[in-house]
Amino acid sequence: MFFRTLREDIRTVFDNDPAARSLLEVLFCYPGLHALWSHRLAHFLWRHHLRFLARFISHINRFLTGIEIHPGATIGRRFFIDHGIGVVIGETAEIGDGVLIYQGVVLGGTTLSKGKRHPTVGNNVVFGTGAVALGAITIGDGAKIGSGSVVVKSVPPGATVVGVPGRVIADNAPEPPALEHGRLPDPVAEAIRLVLEEQDKLEERLHRLESASGITVPADELKEKLEEIARDFNEGGGI
Repeated sequence: MFFRTLREDIRTVFDNDPAARSLLEVLFCYPGLHALWSHRLAHFLWRHHLRFLARFISHINRFLTGIEIHPGATIGRRFFIDHGIGVVIGETAEIGDGVLIYQGVVLGGTTLSKGKRHPTVGNNVVFGTGAVALGAITIGDGAKIGSGSVVVKSVPPGATVVGVPGRVIADNAPEPPALEHGRLPDPVAEAIRLVLEEQDKLEERLHRLESASGITVPADELKEKLEEIARDFNEGGGI
């Protein structure tokens, strides 16, 4: 059972990271894997009430890998942390199978109570770089949390979440297993685009009224700049 779990962990690295080229490289150069194995030992000690030793191993794990996982956190199979620097997983976090986490992700708490205060994550969930999930919320199976999102409410299964605070922008959408950050919709940009389109319609109606009334209209100094902004949003606005 022990060696079967180790083999599955190593296979998970190869399945999720195309940069993994050899067994030796995975064993010695993947801090996410080292952090997971250290956590398994610390979690075992935690469940057997050797709390100080468990916390000490977790502390060493953070020092060596840059990944902080509280020994009380529960983590399922085929868990993978890609790169991993800055990842923080709190004490009462519960993580299902097949979860993928990128660097800078935080599963944190929002209360000082001793009870459940960290997220429960379902199976096959993906957290983009810098994503944050706070509180005793539930993130459903197959959900995808976009880079830099801050999630403070439960997420339904299969949903894609972006923004601060996190907003569901796709529900049960057919997405690839890995989160394609560049293809995520931008609800803020979409809102601004709609405002600009509405403004264009209003300006056109006003121009007709002014022309029909014979009113002399001064030159619009902002029109060129507005057209440039609208063009940037229509073309994606990214760099």
